[in-house]
Amino acid sequence: MHPRHLSTTRRRFLAATGALAASAALPNVLFAHTGGSARLVVVILRGALDGLAAVPPYADPNYAGLHRELAIAAPGVADSALALDNTFGLHPSLAFLHERYLAGEVLVFQAVASPYRDRSHFDGQNVLENGLTKPLGSADGWLNRALAALPRGHGAGRAVAVSQNVPLILRGDVPVISKSPQTTPDVDEDLLARLADLYSQDDWFSARLSEAVQTEKLADEGSAADGQAMTAPAGAQPAMAAAPAPNSAVKPAAPDRISGVARMAAALMRSEGGPEVAVIEASGWDTHANQGGARGALAQRLTGLDKALRTLANELGPLWPQTAVLVVTEFGRTAAMNGTRGTDHGTGGCAFLAGGAVHGGRVIADWPGLARTALLDNRDLRPTLDLRSVFKAVLDQHLRVDSKTLATRIFPDSSGARPLQGLMRA
Repeated sequence: MHPRHLSTTRRRFLAATGALAASAALPNVLFAHTGGSARLVVVILRGALDGLAAVPPYADPNYAGLHRELAIAAPGVADSALALDNTFGLHPSLAFLHERYLAGEVLVFQAVASPYRDRSHFDGQNVLENGLTKPLGSADGWLNRALAALPRGHGAGRAVAVSQNVPLILRGDVPVISKSPQTTPDVDEDLLARLADLYSQDDWFSARLSEAVQTEKLADEGSAADGQAMTAPAGAQPAMAAAPAPNSAVKPAAPDRISGVARMAAALMRSEGGPEVAVIEASGWDTHANQGGARGALAQRLTGLDKALRTLANELGPLWPQTAVLVVTEFGRTAAMNGTRGTDHGTGGCAFLAGGAVHGGRVIADWPGLARTALLDNRDLRPTLDLRSVFKAVLDQHLRVDSKTLATRIFPDSSGARPLQGLMRA
């Protein structure tokens, strides 16, 4: 069975008004509400985030020598790491994440990876999302299987993918919503006013029109705000002030517009009967050349991610205390800087779990060190924690999926990845 992918924008609404009129059952598919309180947002960073830059192990004696000009300095100097403990910090661009860490709402995972041990983006992302040990063999994702494990009738419409296409993690038998801003010609505002007047006596059509207009407005505002940040004068935003070398210009891709996507996700989740699970994607984390350290290309993207997480928290408002936000990437990057002032595909990396429902303020790491003898294949941070242990814990403690189902249906062949304990507030 193929999942149903539904998308609504202002323009699509106007183009499909007649079709919507004939779809009496559509509202139940668009926003099936379970009445539960837990909210979950999964942010997938495509391209492989450098975990040694995002969560610098500043106290490791081998870190600076390997990462060289990409290394983030120990706390206490300009553009230095934001201290988490006596070993690890956060990249200086992650100020909001650090703020919430100090407030006990962020868990930081270091030396973590999926079961995948090769270095292909596509295969790595498949393993991250299918919940298996191999990139092929399943057409559905672990999060969709988790939705299927919820009480009967509670999964359909509970999740939304805020992206151009439904990612693998949400594909499967349970229908999900797909929302994405569309670049199409503007609709005349007078026509919108006439339509609003025409359907003012029809509660269902009036609500759908209002939702479509608001959804696109949120995306447009978010994109415009992020575009202004990208073009701000030098000195306006210190973390973004230093431009990378000419050949390393970073296009204003998803991470720089991700606040608009986060705002849309929050608006949908806050709407009456709205979805309780959302997946957001951000591409552009493949930093082979001119990665930069505290400033530069990667710092720009981390600034965009941090802003998006702040936006999500602010826009969710009263829902934030019952929300968990999981930020993951397909694998880490090499411990040593390469010859083009970047990093190559690696293995161990970092992940984050944030939100008001999170028992945070901790770094979870069985740190293997960066000595040459400790590196995987003499090049990568050796992973000591399976990401599935984090996924299982969140599904168990937050969405209340039972442990037997987690071990057999959602993450088969994962007996070695036991769920971590105590990640969520009681």
